[in-house]
Amino acid sequence: MGRRGAAPWALEVAVLVTSACLAGVWGDEFSVLRSPQSVVFRDGSWPIPGERIPDVAALSMGFSVEDDLSWPGLAVGDLFHRPRATVLVTVKGVDKLTLPMKGVSYPIENAVPFSLDSVANAIHTLFSEETPVVLQLAPSEERVYMVGKANSVFEDLSVTLRQLRNRLFQDNSILSSLPLNSLSRNNEVDLLFLSELQVLHDIASLLSRHKHLAKDHSPDLYSLELAGLEEIGKRYGEDSQQFRDASQILADSLQKFADEMYNLYSGNAVVEVVAVKTFNSPLMRKTRSILQSSQSEIENPYNLAYPYNYDYAVIFNIILWMMIGLALAVIVISYNLWNMDPGYDSIIYRMTNQKIRMD
Repeated sequence: MGRRGAAPWALEVAVLVTSACLAGVWGDEFSVLRSPQSVVFRDGSWPIPGERIPDVAALSMGFSVEDDLSWPGLAVGDLFHRPRATVLVTVKGVDKLTLPMKGVSYPIENAVPFSLDSVANAIHTLFSEETPVVLQLAPSEERVYMVGKANSVFEDLSVTLRQLRNRLFQDNSILSSLPLNSLSRNNEVDLLFLSELQVLHDIASLLSRHKHLAKDHSPDLYSLELAGLEEIGKRYGEDSQQFRDASQILADSLQKFADEMYNLYSGNAVVEVVAVKTFNSPLMRKTRSILQSSQSEIENPYNLAYPYNYDYAVIFNIILWMMIGLALAVIVISYNLWNMDPGYDSIIYRMTNQKIRMD
């Protein structure tokens, strides 16, 4: 009896240990708060690689990506009705937020820093003649990037730390209606956190004055990075009442912001939240070096050709069939000229013969 009972007990222990290990690796979370019917996110616990989050945003908007995404959480959906906007909010300092159960959530595997620059460039390239709205903002770092009509729509948006602080103490700020609980208006860390919530409120408020931009055919992109909760965790500790209150206030504000953006786009917007405790590695940018030529020779000693990009097949087919068509046209024209009767087929000889007969 002892040996028979030990087997299920050992299996339960193995399952618990495996779950604990996976929880440590996949502690961060990718949540979809609102999405239209044309974009289908399946219910499940499939982990999404952190570096492929921009590809998920691109595919949900109908853009192509260089590498195929085998993640089963995103279905094909309706190819002819794509969302008019994608809103992605990155929250640093917490691996999970207590959000309402309206959307779906997935664990993040290998949470590395990412950016939506590729999606913004695709929108700017394909819809440069129309009115896209592209806004990328990190209030705590005073980093902002606007493309298209975003410069006029969010002209009055506070982007520097001084502007954010002054905006909080205006009459129509969120301090008049937001319950602060254990947070204080006299602490700089708390004010930084509250100023980020003010930015969420102002984005929806300013966009509501230009509702016609939410009904055009060009897609819009909003990428926000919030680090106020992380600073509160460093200041008071993650077990403090201030951190718990700030987490709940942020979750409620994010859900309200998601509902407002979803309604402004008439239910045709995707609102996503990425909760990351800490990123695994810093975002590295590739730079050119004066030693690049010598390094490339060392890295490629066999003089191999560079790998083809995803446009190679398209360009190859265009050039191939164009050359085949030109070759066939030259052959047909040459054959007809070779077998032409000058006295019967050529209009030049016809006019010459008539002139001779008249003379």
